[in-house]
Amino acid sequence: MFGLEFNTVILVITIVVGLYMAWNIGANDVANAMGTSVGSKALTLKNAVIVAAILEFSGAFLVGSHVTDTVRKGLIDPSIFMSTPNIVIFGMLSALLAAAVWLQIATYFGLPVSTTHSIVGAILGFALVAGGVDAINWIKVLKIVASWVVSPLLGGVFAFLIFNIIRVRILNAINPIEATKKIAPYLVGSVLFILTLVLLFKGLKQLHLDLSFINAMQIAGLVAVISGILSRYGIRYYIKKQNVIDEEAYEVTRETKELKVQLKQVRRLLKKSEVLADDSIQWKINRVKDELKECMTDVTRRGKGVVEEDKKVYQIVERVFIFLQILSACFVAFAHGANDVANAIGPMAAIIGVLKTGTVEMQVAVPLWVLAAGGIGIVVGLATWGWRVIETIGKKITELTPTRGFAAEFGAATTIVIASKLGLPISTTHTLVGSVLGVGLARGVASLNINVIRNILLSWFVTLPAGAGLAIIFFNAFKALLG
Repeated sequence: MFGLEFNTVILVITIVVGLYMAWNIGANDVANAMGTSVGSKALTLKNAVIVAAILEFSGAFLVGSHVTDTVRKGLIDPSIFMSTPNIVIFGMLSALLAAAVWLQIATYFGLPVSTTHSIVGAILGFALVAGGVDAINWIKVLKIVASWVVSPLLGGVFAFLIFNIIRVRILNAINPIEATKKIAPYLVGSVLFILTLVLLFKGLKQLHLDLSFINAMQIAGLVAVISGILSRYGIRYYIKKQNVIDEEAYEVTRETKELKVQLKQVRRLLKKSEVLADDSIQWKINRVKDELKECMTDVTRRGKGVVEEDKKVYQIVERVFIFLQILSACFVAFAHGANDVANAIGPMAAIIGVLKTGTVEMQVAVPLWVLAAGGIGIVVGLATWGWRVIETIGKKITELTPTRGFAAEFGAATTIVIASKLGLPISTTHTLVGSVLGVGLARGVASLNINVIRNILLSWFVTLPAGAGLAIIFFNAFKALLG
């Protein structure tokens, strides 16, 4: 056992550094979950902080892990340090402090980086110094590095596909409001299906429900069917309440759109006919093409008089997706609080366990006050500095609307479920950023801010070595001062 004075000093340092780490998780990681909602104006920054505060803390405190591994992600074997428990104390302290400092640097510049990768890099740094190259499970490290590619790629592909479905089937429809009434309930059912699986596999795994994949699918399917049926009536009621459109003017708009589509089809057919026609018919086709051009000009002029009604239509459609986006952001925030609070409290609990017993255990209990402290730290971090990363995710990568933000959140949630089931390495941060990129790419490369994307990618590659380098410095400092 350690002396009382040593225990007290270490405990105070641990609490301070653990809260500092939790604060930075809130400022960087939690901001990711709310970034799309703020960027699309589905939520104000103030409301996003309130919603995230409630759900993140609830997830962390109510279903956060009450037992944690001594060293996260199985990167190193704690038994190596059984005879030198003070090394684990200094190592965990240095890892916490190193990850927190790197997160704060990234947050200052508005860069969304992976909290998990930050703490992993820091643990690698202290393990290299304390146990050498052989102390590290390099297969695990390779899997984590692989997530740099897997996470954003999968998130981007799903978000790209989801937004294209919304754009083709709803936004580009002749009557977007009617299309929303028909298709939105299926989207509600789909998103509740995926998000329920996210909770069962990621957010609530600490409850040890031990559900099989089939049982989880059944529960999610039931939730999807019920929510889809209820939303059908809710969406129709909401649209009817919001629908202050001049029906006569909008009918002109709808007819104009339909006529434009048909005239374009005629023009394409005429171009094909030109190839087959001889000179005697060619001039007649050209005359028809001139007439067609005049028709299209008249139709366009006719449509200009009802542009305002058309804008109202899209505003109503976007408002429907505000609810879907907020819903998905809430689920992601709850799951994040339940799962990723371990990045702050895991090392804290490991240190407290060593101080209590004087030995290094493979797993340690997490006191309730530690869970609460982690939850509070996350909330404060989001409220004070979260706006920096929220601005990057929501505004600087690409312009977001509720439909685009929903596609990004839905794409990220879908990726998390599939990757978790397949055992693929995943980073929530990288997945969400990749999803936002996917939505931007659906509108063309020109809609993306390449400079911001380049900076984000560079920060991802720097995260592991930055965490490791800082941990080595802090580890040596703690050994010199307290060893």
